[in-house]
Amino acid sequence: MSRAEWRGNLAPVLSGVVDPQAGCRPGGTRLDLMSEQPAPAPSPANAVPAGAVPGSSVPVDAAPASSTRASSTPTVPVPAQAPTAASGSPLPAGLADALKRDSAGLVAAIVQQFDTHEVLMLGWMDDEALHRTMTSGRVTFYSRSRQEYWRKGDTSGHVQWVKSLAMDCDGDALLVRVDQVGAACHTGTRTCFDGRELDAVVGHAG
Repeated sequence: MSRAEWRGNLAPVLSGVVDPQAGCRPGGTRLDLMSEQPAPAPSPANAVPAGAVPGSSVPVDAAPASSTRASSTPTVPVPAQAPTAASGSPLPAGLADALKRDSAGLVAAIVQQFDTHEVLMLGWMDDEALHRTMTSGRVTFYSRSRQEYWRKGDTSGHVQWVKSLAMDCDGDALLVRVDQVGAACHTGTRTCFDGRELDAVVGHAG
């Protein structure tokens, strides 16, 4: 898929813009937070014209004679799947297409305090966990060890209120900016990155 086609697929659901001259948009691509709503009724633009076969621009009367001889009712082709790239995903098609999941169907989600920019933790999300996070205002993860969904703060009270969501330029990581209540780490510390520094050579510009 070309860069132009990729951007086109994302346009309906992502508010960020990728500038082909500048490369990746600073801060990643912002995801629009959604609310739970029933699926809209088909628009008139998608209605099948009178006398036409769904999925085709050819009117029934103009179809080849061989297609109507066996029966007075024309055979209607059935699409292989609904127009969402990730079949069964609760996410909008453009976003579901853009995500690059690991072999378990998960994407890394970095959690950051929205006002201080402190990095709090790293969790994992599948499509359903991301959908719940985007539509509920609270962060939901998928636990790799317990093989279940868990919403941060339901048992500890340390709720993460969603402020914004962004996806990186490769689609394989998410940045979740939150207002953290209490400790983010299960050990009781504010952040999971609690000072266990690794030895590293310090670089200097210039």
